[in-house]
Amino acid sequence: MNTDRIEAFSDGVFAIAITLLILEIKVPNADNLASGLLGLWPSYLAYAISFIVIGAIWINHHTMFDRIVRADHRLLLLNTAHLMFIAFLPFPTAVLAEALHQSQGQTTAAAFYGGTLTVVGLLVTAMWLHAANDPKLLSPLLTQAEAKRISYRYLMGPIGYLAATLLAFISHWISISIFVALNVYFLWSRRENSGTDQGLDSQ
Repeated sequence: MNTDRIEAFSDGVFAIAITLLILEIKVPNADNLASGLLGLWPSYLAYAISFIVIGAIWINHHTMFDRIVRADHRLLLLNTAHLMFIAFLPFPTAVLAEALHQSQGQTTAAAFYGGTLTVVGLLVTAMWLHAANDPKLLSPLLTQAEAKRISYRYLMGPIGYLAATLLAFISHWISISIFVALNVYFLWSRRENSGTDQGLDSQ
């Protein structure tokens, strides 16, 4: 089958997940509204991080399916599992925001958030590796050498997220900084020497 329905369904899940993030930010119940709004900075931070994360994953998903032009049953299953964790992301986002608000449990919250992103990264990598090992699924414009080079880049996502998750037990701020840095990097479209290997990030 072609990938049109996969991309349409995936876009819907991404859109819902990224919209749900804002629902976790509640109007402050404070005598001083200005102070209350400023006090919501942990929620703003968690929202911004997850918006960047989901945006970067969506861009990468779109780029990946420019190269994957046909799908089989296993790819459908992997993509469905991937979308399950995308839809789940608003919850660890809320957990992280609440931990920062309360100034307790930040290590657990950051590790929980990072663990979720690690699973997302593993599933994305699994999707690409499955497609790369079956040339019938890939665009004929993509050579096997290019597909192999892209496979190495895909490993950056889960490895980076796993490192950030483990570093949460040293400092949750180091972990959060890595989440931001990784996804700002993933948002940049990279133009490679080959015209067909263009703009693919490693999310």
